[in-house]
Order: sequence, then structure tokens, then C-alpha cells
Amino acid sequence: MCSGCTAPVVVRMVLNAIDEPVVVANATGCLEVSTALYPYTAWRVPWIHTAFENAAATLSGVESMYQSLKRQGKLDRDVKFIAFGGDGGTYDIGLQSLSGALERGHKMMYVCYDNEAYMNTGIQRSSATPMGADTTTTPKGKQSTGKKQWRKDLTAIVAAHHVPYAAQASPHRWKDLMTKARKGVAADGPTFLSVLAPCNRGWRIDTSAGIKAAELAVETCFWPLFEVENGKWTLNDKPKQKLPVTEWLKTEGRFQHLFKEEREDVLEAFQHEVDERWEQLLKLCGEA
Repeated sequence: MCSGCTAPVVVRMVLNAIDEPVVVANATGCLEVSTALYPYTAWRVPWIHTAFENAAATLSGVESMYQSLKRQGKLDRDVKFIAFGGDGGTYDIGLQSLSGALERGHKMMYVCYDNEAYMNTGIQRSSATPMGADTTTTPKGKQSTGKKQWRKDLTAIVAAHHVPYAAQASPHRWKDLMTKARKGVAADGPTFLSVLAPCNRGWRIDTSAGIKAAELAVETCFWPLFEVENGKWTLNDKPKQKLPVTEWLKTEGRFQHLFKEEREDVLEAFQHEVDERWEQLLKLCGEA
């Protein structure tokens, strides 16, 4: 992976949290192309590379085979099934197969390492990219303030499938992340874990700043930490002092164009959106 990438940190935390044998499916993306060169792989567990769009479908097929073998008495081991995908392969290209796997009820956990763009193919915008971000397909300019749309709330979309468990996490809160991974694989049904994974190339931050960038995203309430367990929403981190979202934005090169005087309205709109979504979350979690 690139120096400073937080995706491997996320993957190691998730896998280190699980005691049982695991089978991993990996959607095409940064993680996949950096950990395998056929016929070799850096993975030390059974690992399946699949296309951008069908990691959840592939793993649900493997899980179905496993359940069949258990019913036939040919297997008696407790195996966990985990899919990893970036935001491009999860929010966008793979959403259909993910939704299908959730609806069918396969006992598997899908982990999205969210670096907020198609980083593997050249830093193009995805539906996880924040409003105002400068990407190769939403470039800043005299007439452009970057991406115009707000990011998709995928964790809420997954929770609407009435799955046993869905959560958001951050690598700077390692215990919270690993606890959520354990809950995800222990649940009786499909689960989802979305983890912010700052990309130093796409976010244009220093190679040592990834974990701090994730921490600021949480402290500004841009990336709240919460879980939805059997329909019950719980807030896992309520900052003692909610920082202005500009404290997070100003550390990243992809947002520097917004700090010109003529772009103040964009920053105000960004803060308003963060505040509004935070208040909605507080109500859902009974914290309002």
C-alpha cells in the first residue's frame, strides 16, 4: 500500500479482533491490487479476489456452501466470512450485490474501508466523497467549487435493511473498532462496518497524518461513531467540545480552495449539513 495508507491498519485491526477462522472476499480496489500478484498473495487466510461489483455476492455464495456442508455433517468448524471493499466498490459499484446479500440474510460481515474516492484508479469522486472536494472528476476552478453533492449515508441505508448490526468506526479508536468487528462476526445474520480510512494521496495530507485526520473527522462530527444493533441506535462517541468542521477541512489539500473569501458560502453550507446530520443522529440515538 502507499506510505501512510490507513486501509491496512483497518484490515489488521478487524482481523486481529477475530479469534475464529475466517474466509475473506476482497473487491477490486487499492487493498486488492496491493496485496496480490497472481499467483501470490500477502493474505494468510483463505482469500478470494472478486470484481468491484460483486464481493458481497461472491462471499454470500461461499457462505451458502458452508451452511450446506454443515447441514450435511461434512463440516463442524465455526468459520467467519468477511468482505472488504473500498467506497467505490461499496457505495457505488457494489451496492446492488451488497443490498442483495443483506436482504437474503447471509451470515457474513461486510467491511468498507472508506477513503472517500476512487483512489486506486486516479482519485475520481465517488458517492462517499464530501461536498466541495477537489478530485480528478470534480476539479476545482474559477467556476467550480469541487464536488457539488453531499456524500451518501450508506450506514443508514444498510441499517434500513433491518440487519442485526451496522456501525461506523475510525482507526484512531482502535478498541471501539475491534469491539465492533467482534460484534459484527458474532451476530446471527449479515452485518456491516464502515471505517473511515484516510488516503494521504487523495486527501493531500502528510504520510504521517492519516490517523490524526480520522480523529479530526470524528471530533468535528463529520464522521460520528455509532452502531445500530437490532434496530437500536447508540452513539459511541460524543465529543466534549464539537469542533468546527473547518478544523478538519483546513488540514487537507483537497479542500484548500474553499478557504478563499469567495467560497465562504460553501464552508457555511458544509457546516450546516454536518450540524443537521449530527442533530438527526442524536435524535435517533436518544441523545437529543
